[in-house]
Amino acid sequence: MSPSPGSPPDPTDAELVDRFRSGQPEAFAALVRRHERRVYNLAYRLVGRAEDARDATQDAFLSCYRHLGTFRGDAAFSTWLHRIAANACFDLLRKRGVEAGPLPEDVEPAPAHDHADAAAAAVDVHRALSRVPFEYRAVLVLHDAQGLPYDEIASILEIPVGTVKSRLHRGRLALARVMAGEPSPASAASNREHS
Repeated sequence: MSPSPGSPPDPTDAELVDRFRSGQPEAFAALVRRHERRVYNLAYRLVGRAEDARDATQDAFLSCYRHLGTFRGDAAFSTWLHRIAANACFDLLRKRGVEAGPLPEDVEPAPAHDHADAAAAAVDVHRALSRVPFEYRAVLVLHDAQGLPYDEIASILEIPVGTVKSRLHRGRLALARVMAGEPSPASAASNREHS
C-alpha cells in the first residue's frame, strides 16, 4: 500500500528495527504486518498443512522478536526473517519425523480463490511439491514461488550460490517427475537402498 500524496513514506524495515530497539514495540507489529503473508506462504509451501504453517509462522516471528536485538543488518531484514522461517519449518518437520524428505500423503491442498482450472492446477502442483525432498523444495519455493534471487536464497539457507543453482535444477527435475506420475525422488532412493 503506497502512501497518499503529501504523506510521509512508510518506514523501511531498517527504520522499524531501529525503532523497536529504541523501545517502540509497535514497530515490531508493523514488521509483522508487512511480512506476515509472505512468511506464512513460505511456511505453507514448505510444510504442506495450514495448521503447521501457522505454527511455523508464529515460531518464526517469536524467534525474530526474541533475537531482533542481535540482528546486525549484514543481510536485509527480510532475508534474515526468511532464514528464521525456513529453520522454523525444518524444525517443525523434524519434530514430526519428516527428516528433510517428502511430506506425508495427507498434505492439504492450497486454499483456492481463483478459477476452477487454475485452482485444480495449483492443488496438483502443491501436492507434487510436497513430495519433493525438503532441500530442493526450499529452493524451489524461495526462487520460483517467492521470486528471490540466488544470492538471497544462499544467504537464507546458508549455502553457496552454486548449491542453490544445483538444488533448483534438481528440484525442478524432481517436481517434473512427480508431476508426471513417477515415484518421488526420496521414494525411489529408498527403494534402491532396500533392493
